[in-house]
Amino acid sequence: MKQAAFIGVGNMGGALARAAVRAVGPDQVVLFNRTRAKAEALAAELGCGVVDSAADAVWAAEHLFLGVKPNGMGPLLEELAPQIRDRHRVGEDKVVVSMAAGLGIKDMRPHLAGAGYYVPVVRIMPNTCVAIGKGMTALCAGEAAEAFIQGIEEILSATGRVERIPEGLMDQFSAVAGCGPAFVYPYIEALADGGVMAGLPRKQAMEYAAQMVLGAAAMVLESGRHPGQLKDEVCSPGGSTIAGVAELERGGLRAAAINAVLAAYRRSAELGR
Repeated sequence: MKQAAFIGVGNMGGALARAAVRAVGPDQVVLFNRTRAKAEALAAELGCGVVDSAADAVWAAEHLFLGVKPNGMGPLLEELAPQIRDRHRVGEDKVVVSMAAGLGIKDMRPHLAGAGYYVPVVRIMPNTCVAIGKGMTALCAGEAAEAFIQGIEEILSATGRVERIPEGLMDQFSAVAGCGPAFVYPYIEALADGGVMAGLPRKQAMEYAAQMVLGAAAMVLESGRHPGQLKDEVCSPGGSTIAGVAELERGGLRAAAINAVLAAYRRSAELGR
């Protein structure tokens, strides 16, 4: 039995499948997609297998990663439940791993009633940076056994950072780390625009801005120092950096960032209802 089956290989499912292959090897991963050609193309790229149906994925692997839209999750779980039941009867237990935003474990569990036993359901919330191994993923384990959770963490080990959090913090996490890349990209673009206005060629300005943001983020994570302290260390009295910081404050950068996270959180909570 393989370690992971990815049912649905769209943008996020495909990114996680790529990371899984890097982490556990292509021989431990199988793919299924309603449009078979999409799964076959990705499998050819990664060297892993393809199965003919979602039911076949249940028979093939222990960890079932479901990369479908929230409105498709209920029908898919109901389709999988009888197959999960049959594998349970021969001593093979499965764990369902959902990456659907806004759907709680309690929302998914009734759709698994056909399995006839308490199927472990784990929620993950990755961001798009998992595609290059620099992602931030939240994991809510529910009542899954530690062995299942560790197996999921191994499969996701090449995605970047994986953090276990209570399910009650999923929407908050999503507002910061899930939506966050979309908040940072316009900032990088704006920095590059400023560089172009100052005379830098566009390509170099974009590269310099992006690398600077990458390095600044690494400084926060690796040094353990507060961002405010790191900012102060760059700002010489009467210098150019503090002049720039004053303009960011005048433009309301902090308030805009806080409000963006809160707006994303409120919308995520609404979608979950």
